[in-house]
This record gives sequence, structure tokens and C-alpha cells, in this order.
Amino acid sequence: RGDVGATARCLVLVTPDAQRTMNTFLGAAQQLDARDIDAAHIADAGILYLEGYLWDPPAPRAAMEAAIDAARGAGRKVAFTLSDTFCVDRHKADFWRLIENKRIDILFANEAELAAMTGEAEFDAGLQALAPKVPLLVVTRSEQGAVALANGEHASVPAEPIDKLVDTTGAGDLFAAGFLAGQARGLGLEPSLKLGAIAAAEVIQHYGARPEQDLKVLAGGLL
Repeated sequence: RGDVGATARCLVLVTPDAQRTMNTFLGAAQQLDARDIDAAHIADAGILYLEGYLWDPPAPRAAMEAAIDAARGAGRKVAFTLSDTFCVDRHKADFWRLIENKRIDILFANEAELAAMTGEAEFDAGLQALAPKVPLLVVTRSEQGAVALANGEHASVPAEPIDKLVDTTGAGDLFAAGFLAGQARGLGLEPSLKLGAIAAAEVIQHYGARPEQDLKVLAGGLL
């Protein structure tokens, strides 16, 4: 649509203990709006994946609502990640609205986001508060692995062993990518969690959020 603004940029600072902080400029991403949604492309995908990070600006928020409508209309699943505790702090009411209106099929969170969303500091209490509200809840726990709950079924996997922790940037994104790859192929909760753990383990062993090894090779017989 003509001039869509500057390309988004993100300055990531990584500490010696592999933690990171980000200074992000959303650029053109915050100009995405409902007119940019291609319902045919969404209908061609098994799962629509949305980021809580873009819930701040009104236009991308409307675009995500339109994308959910398109996915729902095509009988596709909607996956949503809470993204960060600051997103939950700002938009908890909206996120709960999406959940309670049954517009989310797969919800991703980490431990801190789970606590912020539910108000429960204890992990199991947080699971009990949120899991019954969504068809599939996936919660990552860093070095403690990850869990998934769906319709009374519970699965968990440990974190994959690594040689050295270098940079945690992209760990959540790669985990979600691996898990959704499994779900899109009809795999169960545990193998999907395993794929997520494998992908996350790869990306945290080097700088940057893009894999440097072939994830399909690392996945072995799971794919």
C-alpha cells in the first residue's frame, strides 16, 4: 500500500551469562492492518500463529482479529503466544477476552507469563487456572523443559542437553516453531514438545535467532 515505512529493527544485548535484552523498533510492522490480511493464504495453512508483541498498536491488533476471523471461517486453528510479561500486563483483559470467546486453540506461555496471566505464583496452580480455558496450553520452563495440556491430557519433556549456553534470543520462537511443526503433521503432544525442545536447544548455543544447523536433521525420525 504505497509507503509502508521503515524496516523493523531490533538491537539485542547479550550478557556473559547468555541472557538478553532487546531494544525494538517495530517499523512497518506496526502499520499492518486488516486490509493486508489475505484470507486465502490463511485458509491454506493448518495453523495461524500470532504474537502478543503486536497487540500494542491498534492497526496490527485489528489485523490479527481479522486473521483470526479468516482462520475461524476456514476451519483452521489459531495459535497465540503471550510473548512477554509486559504484553500481559498491558493487555491481560484483551487476552482473556480472546480465550473466553474461544478464539485461541493453542496458547504459548513461559512460566513468568503464566503467572502474570493467572495471578498464580505457583506453577501448578497457574496451569490449573489456565489449562481448562484453552484447548491446548503449552508452557516453557527454560532448563526445566516444557509441558503441554489438552483436554485432560498432560505431556512434558526435559530440556535438550547442550554443550554451552550462549544466547537465549529466539528460544521461545524456535520452540513454538518446532511444536507447531509437530502439530501440523498430526503428531501427539510429547513428540511435538520434543521437536520444540530440539529447535530451542539449537538456537541458544550460538548468537542470533536463526538456526545454524538443519533442524530437520536434528529432529531425526520425528519428522
